[in-house]
Amino acid sequence: MHEESAEDFPYRTEYKKKSIRSYVIRAGRMTEGQRRAFDNYWGTYGLSLFDGPLDAEQVFGREAPLVLEIGFGMGDSLLAMAEAEPDKDFIGIEVHPPGVGRLINNAGKAGIGNLRVYMADAVDVLNDCIPDASLDRFQLYFPDPWHKKKHHKRRIVQPEFVRLLCSKLKAGGLMHLATDWENYAEHMLEVLEAEPALENTAGAGQYAPRPEFRPETKFERRGQRLGHGVWDLLYRRR
Repeated sequence: MHEESAEDFPYRTEYKKKSIRSYVIRAGRMTEGQRRAFDNYWGTYGLSLFDGPLDAEQVFGREAPLVLEIGFGMGDSLLAMAEAEPDKDFIGIEVHPPGVGRLINNAGKAGIGNLRVYMADAVDVLNDCIPDASLDRFQLYFPDPWHKKKHHKRRIVQPEFVRLLCSKLKAGGLMHLATDWENYAEHMLEVLEAEPALENTAGAGQYAPRPEFRPETKFERRGQRLGHGVWDLLYRRR
């Protein structure tokens, strides 16, 4: 199978220059199918950071609850949620082209209409594209834990980031985070508990059971067989 480096790829991850990013754009390999998916489906599913504020009603052609997920990886669980909840519209943000290619390829073949994608820096998208008080649900599943202490500053879940998310959630909107790193779970819990705009749906200082809307991933099932834990945090915007 012909493979192409993401670095040679004409579709570029969009971001503004900043000193600390929560990700590294790795030079992953693009399969032929992932590469073709951009030619076939990016026009349908792709959104650009540089198009400015998003008009979701215009983009999706209807008024519906809006769900945003940051860092969808290879996109399987996001696609499953879009299929399982056709009454909602989903926006995914991911920086790695292979995962974006896989998601839009599978979405296109399945004829999914309630999904759009940014291949861009999530904080830039939140600041420039997502209107305040527009999201019904926000999702961040298994972000890079940056487990070395010297790298903790790169973790995406920080007080400033959570405040930004709160401004984008509607009153009563849900914020759902999940991680399989206990140390990161403790950090997330500490940050979220300190945010006055949020209320823990499981009770103060508690982790939540996995909600039905979050599919269990293959990676997660494998971890459970090996005795690894998964921690879900589910908060509501006051």
